[in-house]
Amino acid sequence: MLQVNYIRANREAVIAGLQKRHFEGIELIDTVLRLDDERKAMQNQLDNALAQVNRASKEVGDLMRAGKKAEAEVIKQRVAAQKESIKTMEQAAETSAAAVVDVLITIPNVPHTSVVAGKVAEDNVVAKDWTAPMPVLPEGALPHWELAAKYDIIDFELGNKITGAGFPVYKGKGARLQRALINFFLDRATEAGYREVQVPLLVNEQSARGTGQLPDKEGQMYHSTVDDLYLIPTAEVPITNIFRDVILAENELPQRYCGYTPCFRREAGSYGAHVRGLNRLHQFDKVEIVQVAHPDKSYEALAGMVAHVEGLLTDLELPYRVLRLCGGDMGFTSALTYDFETYSAAQGRWLEVSSTSNFETFQSNRLMLRFRNADKKTQLAHTLNGSALALPRIVATLLENHQTPDGIRIPKALIPYTGFDKID
Repeated sequence: MLQVNYIRANREAVIAGLQKRHFEGIELIDTVLRLDDERKAMQNQLDNALAQVNRASKEVGDLMRAGKKAEAEVIKQRVAAQKESIKTMEQAAETSAAAVVDVLITIPNVPHTSVVAGKVAEDNVVAKDWTAPMPVLPEGALPHWELAAKYDIIDFELGNKITGAGFPVYKGKGARLQRALINFFLDRATEAGYREVQVPLLVNEQSARGTGQLPDKEGQMYHSTVDDLYLIPTAEVPITNIFRDVILAENELPQRYCGYTPCFRREAGSYGAHVRGLNRLHQFDKVEIVQVAHPDKSYEALAGMVAHVEGLLTDLELPYRVLRLCGGDMGFTSALTYDFETYSAAQGRWLEVSSTSNFETFQSNRLMLRFRNADKKTQLAHTLNGSALALPRIVATLLENHQTPDGIRIPKALIPYTGFDKID
C-alpha cells in the first residue's frame, strides 16, 4: 500500500508510474488526497475538542480546591456534554481514516524507474537471453503430458476423477521426482543463507491483505467461507506475515526465509492448449524465498535472489532467459519483477517458472513491518520474494528437454535426490 505522505510529496511521479502500468484509476490519487484532507480536518477538530476538555477539567479542579463548587458543577456539565460530542467525533475520524485506506488498497505499487511502460507480455524486456544452442530432441519427441502417460508418472485423468482438472496425481518416479526437486531447492536455499520454515496453508483475511492478495486477487483465491480462511496461492503470504506488526533492529536486517508449500490458485478463465498438462494447475508445489531488507540494500538483495534462481536452472541443465517485466505485466504489489522462463523444446515455446520481485515498502506499509534505524526512529523495511522454484513447468521442461530414445535423463545435480538417473 502506498503511503499518503509519499503520494502528496510525489504526486506527479506517482501518476507517471501508475500510467506505466496502464492503471485505469488514476483519479483515485486525487481522491485519496481529498479524503486525507478531510481526515486531517476531522482529526484537528477532535484534537481541539480534547484540548478544550482537558483545560476545562483542570479548571474544575482549580475551582473545587478554591471552594467554588457551584461554578465547578456548571463547567462539569459542559465537559460531560463535550465528551458525548467527542465520541461522535472519534467515530467520524475513524470512519474517515478507514475511507482513506479503502481507496489506498485498490491502488497498485509504483514501478521502479527501470520499468518500461508496456501493456502485455510481449513488451517485457529481455534482461538476459539464452545464448547456447537449443536442446536437440530425438525423432518422435513428445510433449510432457504424453511422456507422463508413456512412463506412467503423472495421471491427469485420475486427478480429474478425484478432484477436477488441474489437480494431477504423481505416481512412482514422478512422485519421487517431485520430492527430489523440493529437497534440492530447499537445500540450495538453506545453503544460500535462507532459514527454512513450515507454515500454514490457510491464512486469515488480515494476512492476505497484508501481502496484497486481497482485494486484488480475491476471485483467484480458494476461500473457506465457513471459517473465513484462504488457501494460500504462494508461501510468500504466510512467510512474509511472520513479520506483520514487527519492529526489527537495523542490525537484524536482512531476514532471509524459505519454505516449501503446495499452492492453490483458481486460475479462473484459463482455458486452451497453452494450459495443457502441467502448464497451469490449480494445485502445485513450490519453494519460495523471502527477504526483509534495508531499503538501501534491497536491490542488491534482489540481484542476489536472481542469481540464486539462475544457479538452480543451470544445475538442472535447462535453457532459460530472464525478463524484466513491463508496467502492464507486473503484479499489483511489485515495484520491479524479473521473470524466468525455461524453453520447452517439445512445445516450442518459453514457459514461466519463477517471478522474483522487490515490493519496496508496499507490503511492509500494510504489514506495519518496520525497523529501528541508527537515529532510533522506525521506518518501513523492504520486502522481496521469489519462486525458487515452482515445480510444474520445471518438471514439464525436464521431461521434454531431457528425453532420449531410452528414457528421460535426470540431471547430474538431481541424481543424489532422486536415487535414479533415468525414467524409463
